[in-house]
Amino acid sequence: MYNIDKVREDFPILSREVYGKSLVYLDNGATTQKPLCVLDAMRDEYLNVNANVHRGVHFLSQQATDLHEAARETVRQFINAPKTEEIIFTRGTTEAINLVASSFCDAFLHEGDEVIVSVMEHHSNIVPWQLQAAKKGIAIRVIPMSDDGILDLDAYQQLFTDKTKLVSVTHVSNVLGTVNPVKEIIRMAHEHDVPVLIDGAQSTPHFKVDVQELDCDFFAFSGHKMYGPTGIGVLYGKEEWLDRIPPYQGGGEMIESVTFEKTVFERLPFKFEAGTPDYIATHGLATAINYIQSIGFDQIEAHERELTRYCIEQLQTIPELMVYGRPIRDAVVSFNVGAIHHLDMGTLLDRLGIAVRTGHHCAQPLMDRLGIAGTVRASFALYNTKEEVDVLVAGVKRVSQMF
Repeated sequence: MYNIDKVREDFPILSREVYGKSLVYLDNGATTQKPLCVLDAMRDEYLNVNANVHRGVHFLSQQATDLHEAARETVRQFINAPKTEEIIFTRGTTEAINLVASSFCDAFLHEGDEVIVSVMEHHSNIVPWQLQAAKKGIAIRVIPMSDDGILDLDAYQQLFTDKTKLVSVTHVSNVLGTVNPVKEIIRMAHEHDVPVLIDGAQSTPHFKVDVQELDCDFFAFSGHKMYGPTGIGVLYGKEEWLDRIPPYQGGGEMIESVTFEKTVFERLPFKFEAGTPDYIATHGLATAINYIQSIGFDQIEAHERELTRYCIEQLQTIPELMVYGRPIRDAVVSFNVGAIHHLDMGTLLDRLGIAVRTGHHCAQPLMDRLGIAGTVRASFALYNTKEEVDVLVAGVKRVSQMF
């Protein structure tokens, strides 16, 4: 049985007040709050195990290294990657995508080659490819979508040419909550011998991801969106691809040997991990993963989907309110009310203690497709409640009556 009261006890910040109102935190798509176990684990490591990893023969260094590499194994199991060598620690989804964009393009793309993305991508999965377009003259092709936020797979199929070298798409839209059919997207790409990168920033917190079942070639996600610390993320890559692409950065840790004439790079995954890693954050990420698994994705997914369904149902009782995207989505509800500017709505909701996100959500091409400047976005986590949804709906009604 899902005990929401017990879950909320793990997140003391949820008990605080804002402007004299009980905090209702509905900005989880931007970042989640952290349970005590994650904070305690990181504090304990700083207090008792702090030492640079991989390089020391002394006890603390070896203990810190063991925790760091144990975290890599926890991540491997979490997404069911075949090998720990295929798990690369990054600063987040953004750096993971930039790593692939830089290294993969350096290895395989030439002027006129093409990368396919979708219209609903976060800027983090658009701008890195534009940088490569400016640098190498590659072209970006875009999968269109329907008015209710469903990618057009027939149009996607038509985008492939003999110049297509990579597909990079989001698993779940951070604006619409649409869960894209990435397994089918990957299958179709592989029919053309084209590898696929999946942006999993908005999927890994909410439901089980199995990279072997998906058969994706690369998969990226962030720790801070799934109850872990900021500044830590993961890139999974199939060994066959990671072996073939060059390092993204150079420095210590990622080398086997260095002379002024030549550098020999380390084996995977260290080849892509230049410099001192955030070994405290990797331990925090592993603790967050263990926390999620202790609750269970079946329960988390059922709870969040019911919250999402209930939120849409209640919001749609408000006159002139528009919910964007398909009726079935994952943990995200984006909306506007009549001619009320999304920033005005978000600002006034904040004064009622309700934290939502407003604006284009780093997805301006998607906003252009929808014909709007931005939305109000409520995004849910495992600790949110129906009572909080009721507060949100009451707040939106109150604000709507002011205009």
